Amino acid sequence: MAKKRKAVTIAAAEGFPPAIDALAAAGPPELRFLRRGWFAAGGESHARTVTAVRGDGTPVAAIPSRPAGPAMLRARAVPGGYWPFRGVPVAADASDEELHALLSDGALNPCWRLGPVYRDAGTLRLRRIARRAGWTILTRRSGRSWVLDIAALQAEGPWPRPSTLKKNRAHLRKLEAEGAVAWRTVRGADWDAATFDALAAIEAASWIAATTDGSGAKFLKPEQRAIWENAVRDPLLAEMLSATILTVGGRPAAFSLDLTCGALQYGIASSYDEAFARFRAGRLLAWKQIEDAIAAGVARIDWGAGDSGYKREAGAVPGPLIEDHLFVRSGALAAVLRPGWERSFTRSAKEPDAEWEAERDPLANLPQILMASMVAAAAAVLGE
Repeated sequence: MAKKRKAVTIAAAEGFPPAIDALAAAGPPELRFLRRGWFAAGGESHARTVTAVRGDGTPVAAIPSRPAGPAMLRARAVPGGYWPFRGVPVAADASDEELHALLSDGALNPCWRLGPVYRDAGTLRLRRIARRAGWTILTRRSGRSWVLDIAALQAEGPWPRPSTLKKNRAHLRKLEAEGAVAWRTVRGADWDAATFDALAAIEAASWIAATTDGSGAKFLKPEQRAIWENAVRDPLLAEMLSATILTVGGRPAAFSLDLTCGALQYGIASSYDEAFARFRAGRLLAWKQIEDAIAAGVARIDWGAGDSGYKREAGAVPGPLIEDHLFVRSGALAAVLRPGWERSFTRSAKEPDAEWEAERDPLANLPQILMASMVAAAAAVLGE
């Protein structure tokens, strides 16, 4: 299946084609991880990619997806190893006309999800062009990222602060009394089963296993661990991904899982064994990871949303919003889905945003009153 529009060919193919890797390599440095291995980490069953390609064979953009939600919706979702990193790979020189051609093509399903993703220039541009192409976009906000601007903090004076270093040394001395303290960083070819075993052991002894259903873990369950085992099969992703592991007396005590793209590092997950909580093992691990990042030339660390206490303490400031978008071709269907999709929206979390206000046309909710029975079934598309 292929159609030509405005000098680009739009083609739909099963799976995740090599064009995705080419786009990742030619895209923004901070998004170089949007490779085939990233999208396929959670599995390739029923995967499909719609790609825009120029006449010379150069890919312009790709929308990879897998089925999501009730079959009646014919909905799909852009996959990814970890939210909020589920972007659409787009060439840096892609024109609005080329993206419009991709988003106008009938190869895209009538309903597809992009997110959670960061609210950045690329996502805003995609939304703007999608509206021109006839899509209604439902958006809900999932939080805000916290960013540690190392370069800016160091420019203001000594950082980390002497008082911080003093506290860390005191905690480290207490921890050393429990056993020999060792640090290990795994990346590239060093990823192996023993590393994943250590990460899983830390999560199993952490608060997330003791007080939650474990859905937020990364290695606790076989299916969670498999995502990262699959991702590091791509040599480039294996080099971008790193695990910093603290052991005490040979026992895995804490870890930090990170993704580095040039001078930007994304903090994906961290955890610690509750037995070492009173020694501030998590704090020590975090500062060790920051130290290693600085040595590697990282200028900014994006820590994602949630648990802002230690992030603020380190000097992190609020970063980009994290949003979840549902692209719907039918205005009537969008009206039915809107209440359920945007249910997490709260006025207290809202910021002035004319574009956001334009999306929240109150008249769009009227059809939902007549079709309320569909909302419960459609809400399944919200599930991770």
